[in-house]
Parts: sequence; structure tokens; C-alpha cells
Amino acid sequence: MRLTRASLQILLLHSAFQNNAYFCRMVLTDTHSHLYLGQFDEDRQQVMIRCDEHGVKRIFLPNIDLESVPAMNKLVASNPDRFFPMMGLHPCSVDAGFEDVLATMREELSTQRYCAVGEIGIDMYWDKTTLPLQQEAFRIQVGWAKELALPIVIHARDSFDELFDLLDELNDDRLRGVFHCFTGSVEQAKRVLDYGGFMLGIGGVVTFKNSGLDHVVKELPLDKLVLETDAPYLAPHPHRGKRNESSYVSIVAQKVADLHETTLERIAEITTANSFELFKM
Repeated sequence: MRLTRASLQILLLHSAFQNNAYFCRMVLTDTHSHLYLGQFDEDRQQVMIRCDEHGVKRIFLPNIDLESVPAMNKLVASNPDRFFPMMGLHPCSVDAGFEDVLATMREELSTQRYCAVGEIGIDMYWDKTTLPLQQEAFRIQVGWAKELALPIVIHARDSFDELFDLLDELNDDRLRGVFHCFTGSVEQAKRVLDYGGFMLGIGGVVTFKNSGLDHVVKELPLDKLVLETDAPYLAPHPHRGKRNESSYVSIVAQKVADLHETTLERIAEITTANSFELFKM
């Protein structure tokens, strides 16, 4: 059997964790978690034990703003083989003077410690008046990603049309990334995938009754999906309304497995391989 690069990396991960008391042959990846936030300060160690128990070995950390950088990098320093940081300005943090913030973030990116430009995007839920600023911030950060050959991690809340307009303008063969917390229709998913370099991040919303996302995910190709939690937000059923955590990505994985009538282990293998392909680590 010919091993792909991603499959070989997964096998190496299995080997690396075999001496762990909580070793599980299944390797799950949470591609979007804010575990560095204060909501986890009281019990972060216990949260990580639960991750071990559920096979969640890889956790990708999207940035929010300048204030979040020190806590994120401190968490990465505690276990750089497990935590992978991103650098970007969340659209809800874009306001007047954002150019100065981006200048500092660009300097951070030059350290080459970051695996992606994110979390960036457009949010039309909280404050529509900042749309022109959000659009310009997105353009600038996409430019960084192309320059540095990094993927982008896109926040899209009530903003598919606005983002499609931007991607129609900016997309080329250098641009790749993921639509984080994808909650769109089958048609919107196909449009994302038609850009050629993107995957779709599936999180706890797929478990919500009447969300409709389950019907969409059934139609999506597994080789274009990655799993996420967006912890501490958007906890899956049966934890909905409570604090989310990265171990719950196993619940998301099981739901996707059920929808595609396959095993949890197969979903773990495919989506972790997809995460290697997306982030190149």
C-alpha cells in the first residue's frame, strides 16, 4: 500500500503518543479552538486530559486581536508539538486605526512561528457599519497569506455574499484556506470549493436540531472537510449553551461519521489528513 505524506505523518503521530497513558490509536484534530482564553484558566489541564482521552492530539489556535497574542503564544510554548498558532485580526476587532494593529501583526508573522493567517473575514451580524474597514483588513491579510504561502482561516457570519465578492476579486492559485464554522447551503459549499484551494470547517452546529447543516454535510466530500470546535463557543449537543472544549470535536466527528454512514475512526483519519494538507503541518 502506498502511503501519502499525510498518512505517514499520522502514523508518526500514533508512534509518538504510544507511551502516553491516555494513548488512543485514533488521532483527531481540532482545527479551530481558542483554548488560550480566560474561560479555561481554572481547569485547562483537566481540559487537556479530556482531549487525550478522546484522541484529540492536534489543536490549531486562531488569533483574535493584539491582546490575545501573549496568551496564545504562552499556550503554544507549553506544548509546541500539539498547539499550532495563527496570526490575524478577527473582523469583530476591526475598527478605526486597524492599520496600526495590522502593522504589528505583520511583524509577528515575520517570526515564522504561525501556521496560518487567521482568524480573518467578514462579520455582518454584530456591526454592519464597519464593513468597508473589514473588507480592507481582509484584503491586506490575504496579501500576507499569498506572500508567505500560508492558508487563511475565514470567519463568515451572515456574510457569504460579501466574502464571495472579495474572493472573486482576490482568488488565484496562491490562495488557500478554510471557511471556519461553515453553516451555509450545499450551493454555497460548492461555490467555496470551486475556488480550488479551500476546505470547509465543520463544528458543533452540525449537531444542532433543526440547524439544517446535517443535510448539507451529508452532501459534502469528506476530502474537503476539517473538524473544529471554536471553543469556548458553539458547544455541540448535548452540551449546547455551555462552554465548549476541544475534546468535544469527537462529538462532531461522530456526527459526521453517522451522516456519511462510516466509522468514527475513518472520519478521524480523513479529517486529520486534511488538516495536514491544509496547514502543511
